[in-house]
Amino acid sequence: MRAPKRPIHTVSTWVRRQPPKVKAFLAVVTGMAALVVLRFIVHDHDNLFVAAEAVHSIGIMVLIYKLTKEKTCAGLSLKSQELTAMFLAVRLYCSFVMEYDIHTLLDLATLVTTLWVIYMIRFNLKSSYMEDKDNFAIYYVVVPCALLALFIHPSTSHHLLNRISWAFCVYLEAVSVLPQLRVMQNTKIVEPFTAHYVFALGVARFLSCAHWVLQVLDTRGHLLVALGYGLWPSMVLISEIVQTFILADFCYYYVKSVFGGQLVLRLPSGVV
Repeated sequence: MRAPKRPIHTVSTWVRRQPPKVKAFLAVVTGMAALVVLRFIVHDHDNLFVAAEAVHSIGIMVLIYKLTKEKTCAGLSLKSQELTAMFLAVRLYCSFVMEYDIHTLLDLATLVTTLWVIYMIRFNLKSSYMEDKDNFAIYYVVVPCALLALFIHPSTSHHLLNRISWAFCVYLEAVSVLPQLRVMQNTKIVEPFTAHYVFALGVARFLSCAHWVLQVLDTRGHLLVALGYGLWPSMVLISEIVQTFILADFCYYYVKSVFGGQLVLRLPSGVV
């Protein structure tokens, strides 16, 4: 006698059979529903930003455990870590010269940890680094982000170089995970600790995006005006949304894998 299918399996099978346009529509509807829920259960929406930082920290701790206990960096993208260090360094510079606050200290801690991860991959665990799989050319994202920052940046009273630097780190953060997704696309199999780390990034990006969207709704668009004029306010919001959608597909398969009781995540062709 056949065992009854789990609801999550039935739903995931149905979603997988849908055409891309339907999947995109379902993703948008799910995201909007999640925003509505967060708006009602989280009264102070600034807490969402704090939660995003906390989840990101959990992801980093998982990464540290993998490198120190498992003694391997297999499945990790060195290029993603380098892009992360790059936008964090630029953001730290901007924080020191533009608006020093508690987030500056959080960014400093994250940068130090990221530099340590880079050191471990480059030297201590170099033998397990999948260099042939980590084949994303980072200038494909660095150059466009720099050019975009030259033309679209904040319209504040700060020095032009600082405003361009701030825009650059916003744009680069949005796409910094692409090399990591390329590694997973090349390997097709993602071991647990790497999957946990990337999923934590996805959740953190969603919470950060939710923070910005709900802030805009609460202020009835006045927040966008406060950010300046021109295309910059819209680009900040778009960057947050792009970060979320880049990882949305992976997060779906991660949740499906967890509910299915699979320790190792296997990605079908075309994912990420």
